[in-house]
Amino acid sequence: MTIDAKFEDGSEKPLNIGAFDVDDLKIFSSLVQDSIFPITEMQWDTKAHRFGLLLNRFRWEGINNERFAPERVQTLLVFNCVLSVSSRAIDINYKKTVCSLLSVSFEMKKYGAGDVLLTLSGDGSIRLSVETIEATLKDVTRPYSAPSKAIPHHDD
Repeated sequence: MTIDAKFEDGSEKPLNIGAFDVDDLKIFSSLVQDSIFPITEMQWDTKAHRFGLLLNRFRWEGINNERFAPERVQTLLVFNCVLSVSSRAIDINYKKTVCSLLSVSFEMKKYGAGDVLLTLSGDGSIRLSVETIEATLKDVTRPYSAPSKAIPHHDD
């Protein structure tokens, strides 16, 4: 019997971080930029007030390593204290849809409540109305070679 390798077996540690304010969300945004996910890997648990995505995250933190080869890692992005979820310009009924996450931002309303905005490529977005910012970002697999072998870039 063989045992699968775990992320912890490698030399680098998986991300497992929390966000509790706007500055934390900016860090999340830089880490998840250019993540991709199938629409089927998005879930909102209304009773627990939790919204989660299983992302294929580009590993931006490894880019300055001289031996860097483009890698992705599966990552859970979870938001707690979610009151409602809405989307724009995405067909959630078309199960073959693959989304590309460009940024995570926060629009303050009052008393710490507001909207987390997940901006997607192609003018799509997901808006989470939250009581407060409470989120986690956790790598759940070992990094793997990016199928495209390329570093994502954006024209200005």
